[in-house]
Amino acid sequence: MKIDGIPFKQTGYFSKIMCDYLEEVDSLKPFYNRFPAFENFEAQIIEKQKNFPSSHREILSQALTNQYAQIETSAGTKANIASLKEENTFTIVTGHQLNLFTGPLYFLYKIIATINLTKALQKKHSQYNFVPVYWMATEDHDFDEINYFTLNGKKIQWNKDASGGVGRLDTKGLELLSETLAAELGGGKNAEYLKTLFANAYLNHANLTEATRFLANELFKDYGLVIVDGDDAALKRLLKPYVQSDLVEEKSFKAVSTTIEALNALPENYGIQVNPREINYFYLIDGVRERIIEKEGVYFVNDTNIAFTKDEVLTELENRPERFSPNVVCRPLYQEVILPNLCYIGGGGELAYWLELKAYFDTVGVTFPMLLLRNSALLVTGKQSEKIAKLDLNISDLFLKQNTFINKKIRAISNIDVDFSPQKELLKVQFEALYDLATQTDQSFLGAVKAQEVKQVKGLENLEKRLLKAQKRKLKDHVIRITEIQNDLFPNKSLQERQQNFSQFYLEYGDQLIPALVENLKPLSQEFTILEFN
Repeated sequence: MKIDGIPFKQTGYFSKIMCDYLEEVDSLKPFYNRFPAFENFEAQIIEKQKNFPSSHREILSQALTNQYAQIETSAGTKANIASLKEENTFTIVTGHQLNLFTGPLYFLYKIIATINLTKALQKKHSQYNFVPVYWMATEDHDFDEINYFTLNGKKIQWNKDASGGVGRLDTKGLELLSETLAAELGGGKNAEYLKTLFANAYLNHANLTEATRFLANELFKDYGLVIVDGDDAALKRLLKPYVQSDLVEEKSFKAVSTTIEALNALPENYGIQVNPREINYFYLIDGVRERIIEKEGVYFVNDTNIAFTKDEVLTELENRPERFSPNVVCRPLYQEVILPNLCYIGGGGELAYWLELKAYFDTVGVTFPMLLLRNSALLVTGKQSEKIAKLDLNISDLFLKQNTFINKKIRAISNIDVDFSPQKELLKVQFEALYDLATQTDQSFLGAVKAQEVKQVKGLENLEKRLLKAQKRKLKDHVIRITEIQNDLFPNKSLQERQQNFSQFYLEYGDQLIPALVENLKPLSQEFTILEFN
């Protein structure tokens, strides 16, 4: 396998705020705790150790033991769950929605980055234990975001009427989808494994939470991955004081709003990822996950007939904390309250909203985790590598916008010079002489010279464009071939990892796929990885 990498900034697919974060620009430093470098983890460990109650560990370990009661659990995962009781055990966490059959390929990259970082930390800090955690977004209600995946360019979609937290959705109706997938996969050993994996996950489990836990466990159990479902009454009890401060004092709204003002005041004009509400919790019961809204002392559940007085809502929180579901602003806090966590690994959009939250964490006295941009990768098959070599392409050029990519390649292979820069430079020299002459006469002549220069430069640019267009027609076959390989690697003109499902690569590489990714993805590399398979 050939491994290469290019800086995230050079790909053109990552936001300015993420690129600046990776470069540790000074203006962003107030919005995070420590940058995720090996030398900073010791201080993060000490801070979290002092600020994480031992009682939370016992509750966490027992809750996870209960969650895994019906799952065939590997020895590594069992040991990790048990070790969470110990004062010297810490977690590295990633979170993701319950996407059907893992959804986009980067689901794997998130978890692998989490696994690999724990391995690396274990080598450097052997006196501690480090546990990789996947936090399932079971309480999320955006079903349309998770009900499909893409295989061979086709969208395989679960059509179902859904409401409430997606983790509680039953899996009825997925038999038909299993048949569709089987037909698309075809035959062969790897295809048969994928068919069985889908069927065992979704046809043999009652709801989406259980199905996703089985699936992720099956893929990563050999690495000791621990999968957490936050929709758990025992764990929600630890969140009660923070929910109360939100209901009564609007604490998260005030702190995050102040942070947003500070971000907006920066000259970089980053934009805001999420805006807080006065209350950042939903009310969650079967089939319902709706916002809690306070009006004149009454707490309404949006789009329902449910309402509470202040005393009633606090009594409900005390007796049924599992019914209070954090939104995107408060879910990160919930995670850090129940886990002895050091670092959260997420995508660029996720980390952008985490940067809005540090002041809120400080306000409620919870340690803010380190934030690590997940691995991103371009997987290039052996056949694709051969095509790239034959076309004499630089893989980094494939990241360019398609028109720019084609123009650059045509200029490179054309037997005539399509670049009129020398002519433009000569024109500039000639007009400098005319400007010298113009300064010796009246202002009207100076304006005429300037107008003529603009006209001449524009004329050269138009000729350059026409010549390039003519060369594209002449080299049409080559344009088609380079466009095809770029479209293969960047489907829908987007990153491969955001479009394709892991099954597409499992068909070709089978049970070697995940070990190869684990071996070659380096969580702290700060580069976009290109993996060319043999």
